[in-house]
Amino acid sequence: MTEQFTLSHKESQKRPRRLSDGMFAFLLTVPGLALLLAVVVYPLITALITAFFKQSLVTPGREFVGLQNIVDVLQGDFLRLLGQTLVFTLGTTLAPFVIGFGLALALSTKIRGTKVLRGLMLIPWLIPGVVVSFLWMWIFNANYGVMNSLLQGLGLIDEPQAWLAHPTTAMIAVIVAKTWQSFPWMMVMLLAGLQTVPHELHEAAEIDGAGTVRRFFSITVPQMRGIIGLVLLLEFIWNFQHFDIIYVLTGGGPAGATQTFATAVYETAFTGFDLGHAGAIGLLWMILLLGLVVVYVRFSEKGEKK
Repeated sequence: MTEQFTLSHKESQKRPRRLSDGMFAFLLTVPGLALLLAVVVYPLITALITAFFKQSLVTPGREFVGLQNIVDVLQGDFLRLLGQTLVFTLGTTLAPFVIGFGLALALSTKIRGTKVLRGLMLIPWLIPGVVVSFLWMWIFNANYGVMNSLLQGLGLIDEPQAWLAHPTTAMIAVIVAKTWQSFPWMMVMLLAGLQTVPHELHEAAEIDGAGTVRRFFSITVPQMRGIIGLVLLLEFIWNFQHFDIIYVLTGGGPAGATQTFATAVYETAFTGFDLGHAGAIGLLWMILLLGLVVVYVRFSEKGEKK
């Protein structure tokens, strides 16, 4: 008995210890958490702390001013920035949604070449935002732009227009450029949602005499309510913090007509060299984004419960 106990004890000592499921999961997440802390969390916290200091890129050092930077931003152009950001965000969310939904409905029918068309429609989504900006900058150019040539050829305008030099048309131009890049993503998501709508419901409604429009609003839209809400909410969040197309196409101009929170933070920090006010704008901007994230999380949880 003693010899058997000694052998079994030695064998147990030679066996490697197994990691628990919890420890193994923790070890898998450590690299990702470390990268997240180093690349996202630490720079974010540092930038937000700057909102409470008077700090410049030109002069060294900084001075604690409390909430003064936030008060200055709120008393300044905050409401204008908020309004222009919402105009851009709503425009670049609703326009690609309508276009994407229409194309998804068209591609879900039994027409020839749908697979080829799906691939071609994805091209704008695959092009980097900077390239998209230069493409539309050429289209809207006042001297040799395609838009002026086309409209003059149709007789809709008498002389070339500086689309990017007027406040109203500049915002519309930015929205058009972002819409052209965004609609393929909307189309793909909504097309996937259309595949989940039971054909039996359409067939039964058609037998009862329901037309195409009635079936769309009575069957398709209610069945896709979840994916529609999710797509709109995600696109709204992404557009609320969009930067590259606006900055490259107009730089926030003319006269700040296309300035949003994203471009305002950049301009304040790297053109005005005022890190304190840039941090204050970023802090208020992040608070608004957190509200949108809370809505998204609750919407997702509601969808999972269903």
